[in-house]
Amino acid sequence: MSGLLKHRPSSNSSENLRLSVNENILRECHLLYTDSSQGLVGIAKQLGLRLLAPRKKITVMLMGNHSAGKSSFINWYIEEHIQKTGVATETQGFTFVTSGKKRESLLGNATLHVYPQFQGLEKIEDTPGLVDGDMSYEFDVDKALIWLGEQADLILVFFDPMGQALCKRTLDVVEKINETHGEKLRFYLSKADEAGHESDRQRVMMQIVQELCKRPGLNKCGFDMPTIYIPDPNKPAPCMNRIQEVCTTIEKTINKTVQNTLNQLGKDCELIINTAECKLRESSEQASRNRRAWIKYMFFSALVYLAPLSLLTYFIISETSRENLADIIGDDAAKILLIWAWCVSTIWNWLTGGSYLLATIMMIGFMFVSMLLAKCCNCTKLTLSRKERKQLRAKCNYVQHVVVERKERLYEMYLQQCISEQEIC
Repeated sequence: MSGLLKHRPSSNSSENLRLSVNENILRECHLLYTDSSQGLVGIAKQLGLRLLAPRKKITVMLMGNHSAGKSSFINWYIEEHIQKTGVATETQGFTFVTSGKKRESLLGNATLHVYPQFQGLEKIEDTPGLVDGDMSYEFDVDKALIWLGEQADLILVFFDPMGQALCKRTLDVVEKINETHGEKLRFYLSKADEAGHESDRQRVMMQIVQELCKRPGLNKCGFDMPTIYIPDPNKPAPCMNRIQEVCTTIEKTINKTVQNTLNQLGKDCELIINTAECKLRESSEQASRNRRAWIKYMFFSALVYLAPLSLLTYFIISETSRENLADIIGDDAAKILLIWAWCVSTIWNWLTGGSYLLATIMMIGFMFVSMLLAKCCNCTKLTLSRKERKQLRAKCNYVQHVVVERKERLYEMYLQQCISEQEIC
């Protein structure tokens, strides 16, 4: 197995190029969401929406019973011995291996290793080895594992064949994670080179699979648990080593994350555009309703003063001779006012029969009803101002003509590097 080629950033230039493209796509998508001036998160917040910015890289979590080879795998993957390994329970806290300048910081029950850049991965999380019995931790390890599993993009579960693979605590945590995030779980029989003959390995795998299938939700068709071990060029290969598939699974998760991020970017852009257009349309429709309501309000408000003004006009005209009225406002206007006065007098007498008390009551009632109708029609609602409409249209155009086009270009970049990869293969 000395010639085993790991699919990692350090493998070859084509892999470096592919992962660099994926990483750049994720970084640009993240910037489109978090930009301080025109980020999608800020635009969505102004529209009453809540968007989450995508991650720039993925997180991989390793879990399993103690001495399952989690720390050994990390050492092999990053080609440096940073994790203690052994038969004893070496890892009782959490270890986070992330990219950056090489240094180490201790954070209580967690250790942080900042490792030189490995593309596509934000961090690898090494979790405490789980055991049954009286083993105690300084924290609730089960809840911590379930919470970290919810945040991770990929969960690698290692079972070793040396007697602890059926650890009830491990199976309980796996079952809990599987209830909500089963698509993240991948199972491996680690340290397969220490399992003896092929028949022994098959027997161990059957025991593990049977125990997993007893758990609700884990009884799945096509269940796969590859055998893996750390290759040693000085030892003969006792069985097929599929540790390469672990690296391939990580790469596939990165690719899937890129696809999901681009798809989600398209959906979020569509949501923002539709919401903005809906708000503009609703504001325009509400402005039309406000204008109609204002016209009705003004009409009924005018009716409040129509009756007293009509009566006042009638009394003034009845006390003024036609000649004086014509001298004051002219013959034509005088004729119109006289006709108006005759109409008011006829209606007044027809309604009241000459009773001033009844006329007064009817006039007050008419004014009161007109006031109520005017008040009912005065139900305008706030709409977007001209400045707000202009800003909203500008943001909508930005998302539609800048972000969406940028998303299309990023998708083309992703497809081009996939085609290049196939040509290389």
